[in-house]
Amino acid sequence: MPDHRMASSSRQTSRRISRDFRRMLLLIIGSVCVAAIIVNAEKISYLFRPLWDTPPLPFEHYLPHYYAENVSMDHLCRLHGWSLRSEPRRVFDAIIFSNELDLLEIRWKELYPYVTKFVILESNATFTGIPKPLFFVENRKRFAFAEGKIAHGLFPGRLATHRSHEPFKVEAQQRLAMNHLLRLAGIAPGDLLIVGDTDEIPTPHTIKLLQWCEEIPPVLHLEMKNFVYSFEFQEDYTNWHPTAHVFSQWTQYRHSRQTDVLLADSGWHCSFCFRYISEFVFKMQAYSHAERVRRKDFLDHSRIQKKICDGDDLFDMLPEEYTFKNLIKRLGSLPRSASAVHVPAYVIQNADKFRYLLPGGCTRSPG
Repeated sequence: MPDHRMASSSRQTSRRISRDFRRMLLLIIGSVCVAAIIVNAEKISYLFRPLWDTPPLPFEHYLPHYYAENVSMDHLCRLHGWSLRSEPRRVFDAIIFSNELDLLEIRWKELYPYVTKFVILESNATFTGIPKPLFFVENRKRFAFAEGKIAHGLFPGRLATHRSHEPFKVEAQQRLAMNHLLRLAGIAPGDLLIVGDTDEIPTPHTIKLLQWCEEIPPVLHLEMKNFVYSFEFQEDYTNWHPTAHVFSQWTQYRHSRQTDVLLADSGWHCSFCFRYISEFVFKMQAYSHAERVRRKDFLDHSRIQKKICDGDDLFDMLPEEYTFKNLIKRLGSLPRSASAVHVPAYVIQNADKFRYLLPGGCTRSPG
């Protein structure tokens, strides 16, 4: 074969190999990109949330909240445009309980002087269908200080046996069960009902204001300062707020937007504020957003510990924001605070016991 034919054949073979290599490389790169998109679909979705989602409507009535120590209740009621009652309303504090024993103790100690009944419902399974101990039942002696005020109920959990298990549906069923438990506890029209999660703790002076003032709105949301891991890491005010109802025959126990009325600066939301790493692992698998655990290493103790002390998101999620400006503003780790002012008094009174909730206490025990 002439030399030029051999050279031509060699070039064709070289081009074919080069073309095949590029195709294979593009296929590999494409496969990696598709896999990355699938694994990080929710994260990518949050990145572009301002393009496909709209924020909840702002509260039309954002009520100023007046409070200072040693100011009479009559004066505080008048500052809010209300009048003083001749006697306080009865207060029913109702929560669906999972495993937040420390926060439950803090909540009940803070609110004990003002609450008529602590209504607590728990289940032997998580919202995601995982069997769980009855944490409150097993630790009830710890709450002996409130025994005379406790109305406790059990919800028979449904275990996840197939893919159709719906955490939010189970959560809604438990909230319906709470309506029945409240009536068994003796709630009546005119009583004040607090609807929220264990980790959404109203300030005592907020409860006192609402139980002593006449003409308050029949339903209002309580704005919460939002903390993560402890009172050392504060986020912006949360979009989700517990509610206070002047109970009527139409009142339903629902943890969702109920009204356009919001009372400013009314409490603390302390999310993932656990003493032990094992409690973090439990909640990450148990609550309604358990699908955010995308890899097994998300549950690694050393990883969780680092996330806590760095103020980073446990699930590597982007902020849930509706504008690119706010999303960019909240990127990165949460800023640390050295302030332990205006946190629950019971935490300060028992600072040694709750050191992990205060500045500098980020290190957790395995549990």
